[in-house]
Amino acid sequence: MFSLEIVTLARLLIDEARERSLRIVTAESCTGGLVAAAICSIPGASDVFERGFVTYTNRAKQEMLGVPGDLIADLGAVSEPVARMMAEGALEASNAHVAVAVTGVAGPGGGTPLKPVGTVHIATARTNHGLQHRSELFDCETRAEIQELAVQAALQALRDRIS
Repeated sequence: MFSLEIVTLARLLIDEARERSLRIVTAESCTGGLVAAAICSIPGASDVFERGFVTYTNRAKQEMLGVPGDLIADLGAVSEPVARMMAEGALEASNAHVAVAVTGVAGPGGGTPLKPVGTVHIATARTNHGLQHRSELFDCETRAEIQELAVQAALQALRDRIS
């Protein structure tokens, strides 16, 4: 189901989180739960995976993660501040220690000159360690390729926050 690279990243993430007694939460939009699924595809994930939020709509981001509607209206759902608020909201709405949030334009439509297809924002939050953000512009042919690269980047961002 997942590429060898994703499976390897997920396995390493679980091992590293287990070693540090950290629980993980995901908040996903453009990846539609694929980050959580990648983590849960590894035996023993229940030791560290707390829960996942799939907040595909703006309303879901507001209701489940507390992202302010005016922030989404002003900057769009695909933005650094929204990704940061998603990660922060996921931590607050869970019993996890570290969160990752992913929001982006997976295509094939929906892109704009300022936010072309392949634009992805990934934010991580860790209890008492603040927030981090990275943005990516994946130049891919298909939606599935963009989502796969976004999952890889999200898993790596989690590993970076845990280590």
